[in-house]
Amino acid sequence: MSIEVSKYQQGAEFNSREVTDDEIDLRELFSVIWQGKWLIIAITAVFAICSVIFAITQPNIYKSEALLAPADSEQGGSGLSALSGQFGGLASMAGINLGGGGVDKTLMAIEVIKSRQFTSDFIQSHHLLPDLMAAKKWNLKDNSISYDEDLYNALESKWVREVKPPYKSEPSMQEAYKVFSKIIAINAEKDTGMVTVSVEHLSPLVAQQWVNWLVTDINNEMKQRDVAEANRSKVFLQTQIQQTNVADIRSILYKLIEEQTKTIMFAEVRDEYVFKTIDPAIVAEEKFKPQRALVCIVGTLFGGFLATLLVLIRFFLRKAD
Repeated sequence: MSIEVSKYQQGAEFNSREVTDDEIDLRELFSVIWQGKWLIIAITAVFAICSVIFAITQPNIYKSEALLAPADSEQGGSGLSALSGQFGGLASMAGINLGGGGVDKTLMAIEVIKSRQFTSDFIQSHHLLPDLMAAKKWNLKDNSISYDEDLYNALESKWVREVKPPYKSEPSMQEAYKVFSKIIAINAEKDTGMVTVSVEHLSPLVAQQWVNWLVTDINNEMKQRDVAEANRSKVFLQTQIQQTNVADIRSILYKLIEEQTKTIMFAEVRDEYVFKTIDPAIVAEEKFKPQRALVCIVGTLFGGFLATLLVLIRFFLRKAD
């Protein structure tokens, strides 16, 4: 019994020593931090000042977005569905989709917008390269854009940036695509099917204009693709009609041609072919970013943390020696 009591007392003394050692270490750490307080304050102040300077020098970025709804597939949808069960094999030979599956047109349009080819054509057709790659500041008074003189000479409309091969003074479409992909966002809601297209830029007017152009161009692009496909299908079907004398087959081919004609007519009379604009893009009055207060706070906290860590590392290195 006495042996067990003595073991219990020894264990209690050992635990109390551990607690005492932990308290001493914690006090020692606070003491080290307190002794290095001036270094911590100095480093934190430097980070705070740099954060303020960085936040102030960052230009305002404005965001414009449009809310879109998928357009209804009205171009002969019922007729094509009725024909799909009977004549799907023949239609597939002509490259005709009779509604038996495939990629959703809305999802395809979204992927087309994100593609390199569409982006390159969009930038070139609207002459967006200077505003995309060389814009430096937006002037509120006259609603003009100032360009980086080291990159682009606005008076002569000439690129003057100095780069190493294989790059050239004028940015390539690959470079422009990388930059454009960072300022554009396309989000589709799974529940409602609504699509949001947004663009960020130094100029709120430019951001709004680009969103409107994107919506117009993607509608035209998808319309042209469907019309071209329907015309090719009609040519194929007309060729097949000339090559057969069977009345039933000719009747089927005429029905398929009729559906393709409906598709073309529908596309020609409808401007909002893939997306209908529910809430159009507007010129933003308030900036989207940067959040300058948050930048200053995060920069100051990071400086304080780094300074404290530096003081502790210096203490432990000296203690190890």
